Amino acid sequence: MEIGTIIIAIILVVIAWKVLMGLIKFGVIALIVVGAIYFVSQGGLPL
Repeated sequence: MEIGTIIIAIILVVIAWKVLMGLIKFGVIALIVVGAIYFVSQGGLPL
């Protein structure tokens, strides 16, 4: 499910990029990236 996790993370980054502004945008994108790396390292999303 690594590809699914990466696709979900990319979608969330695009939404954050369009909706949020300034430093908050980059903070949320960083959290999404870290979360995606964590889920991939744990074996993917439990779907």
